[in-house]
Amino acid sequence: MRLARIPVTAVLVLLGLILQVSVFGRLQLPGATPDILLLVVVGLAMVYGPTGGCLVGFAAGLLADLAPPSDHAIGRYALVLCLMGYAAGLLRPDHGRQRSVSSALLVVAAAAVASTLLYAMVGALVGDTAARHVGLGSLVLTALLYDLLLAPFVVPVVMLIGRRFGRDPVAAAAGDDEGGPGLGTLSRYRTTREASSGPSYKKRRSLGFAKRP
Repeated sequence: MRLARIPVTAVLVLLGLILQVSVFGRLQLPGATPDILLLVVVGLAMVYGPTGGCLVGFAAGLLADLAPPSDHAIGRYALVLCLMGYAAGLLRPDHGRQRSVSSALLVVAAAAVASTLLYAMVGALVGDTAARHVGLGSLVLTALLYDLLLAPFVVPVVMLIGRRFGRDPVAAAAGDDEGGPGLGTLSRYRTTREASSGPSYKKRRSLGFAKRP
């Protein structure tokens, strides 16, 4: 992840953590708690790509593990958000610009279900049986509902801020600001080569024929 994106990412993650702990964590809603940090990680991952999403997810999850009133093993939520950030980054749209709301909501829905199941699975491995008492099905359904209701207000804003303030001027001038898997750079190279090979080749041939006696 580029250095220009670190301050923007830090502000968004800290703001999401504050809302998660001080607002949504105290609402006492039935079932799961609305996961603002997950929405922030998904939004940034869909702009930064899989590597950036993985790093953002790990940092956000680790902060949530350390922030009071955390009652689970340190690293548990970091692992979950790290994997969610990587997976969401793999689904990053072209140039980090989401073309439809429905595709973004599908990514959020998949992340909400997968993160809840993975968190419960890791908890079962370390001896945390809280999901068993509440009901795993209820947790998954409520997490899906809450995250989908908040996603239209959080994810587009996070993606917009990530694109606008997380740009690297040097990389943007070079035309490779999004940090994707390299397919865009390869296609640009091929297009440029194909466009320039024809005239130059004909010119070399004409010059070669002109030199013959």
